[in-house]
Amino acid sequence: MNRKMKQIVLPLLTALIWGSAFVAQKSGGEVLGALSFNWTRYLLASLALTVLVTVRARRGGASVPRPGAERNALLRGGAVIGTLLMISSYLQQYGVSLTTAGKAGFITALYIVIVPLLGLLFGKRVRPVVWCGVGVAVAGLYFLSFAAGGVPVFSTGDLLVIACAFGFSFHILAVDHYTKLADGVMLSCIQFAVAAAESLVLALVFEGFPVRAIAAALPFILYAGLLSGGVGYTLQIVAQKDGDPTVVSLLLSLEAFFAVVSGAILLHERLTPREYLGCALMLCAVVLVQLPEKKSGATLT
Repeated sequence: MNRKMKQIVLPLLTALIWGSAFVAQKSGGEVLGALSFNWTRYLLASLALTVLVTVRARRGGASVPRPGAERNALLRGGAVIGTLLMISSYLQQYGVSLTTAGKAGFITALYIVIVPLLGLLFGKRVRPVVWCGVGVAVAGLYFLSFAAGGVPVFSTGDLLVIACAFGFSFHILAVDHYTKLADGVMLSCIQFAVAAAESLVLALVFEGFPVRAIAAALPFILYAGLLSGGVGYTLQIVAQKDGDPTVVSLLLSLEAFFAVVSGAILLHERLTPREYLGCALMLCAVVLVQLPEKKSGATLT
């Protein structure tokens, strides 16, 4: 597969896997608690990436971090982003069980709008197009929660997924920081292990160890853990390694679209025309904030 095809096909496949994973999360959440679902899927994702790290090391693609600053950054970063992942994914998993897979996918995509806004906290400039994207996203949320009489009404599930979008935004900023200090694949492997361990501890306290429920949800756990976690993350790395970051991110944003399509086909979910309009607006917002900034003095060729 040539480079141009790779930066189109791989992100599209990743978006399809991630989008359809909302169906697995929705279905798994019907028989298994959010904490139990998460620790099992992140354990699988961690094991899958451990295999990847081992293969890369044997092929010379990555070296074991030496004691000192690099290893400290790897362990500290894995703990930080793993904890953020645990919190965000719990909010998402609990929320998706109380709303539709499609709505959860689109609301989660808000992190792409939130991330540049959070950059203000670190003194980063927010481009005018981002402010436009925020306005469009707010309009999209309005139509997604439009009720009779014109008053927006968010369900508990919607609010939880909105909170998860903020959590994933902080997670992305933390990942951006620590991947500059440590190997990205190793970092992700550790974050999955941390998220699995923390979710397991909380699950034992609040949900117990429901063996039968885990067995019943196993197909959904396998999909969310191995495909969405292990395979999806690996495809994203390969796509971003040689691809244009703007093109790749735009294609990955189709995750929300695939969430709605998968929910409609597999779960027979149906949105109202107003909700479809809200989804369309939020997709526009996601695309807007990822458009490259025009450079001064650029000429048309």
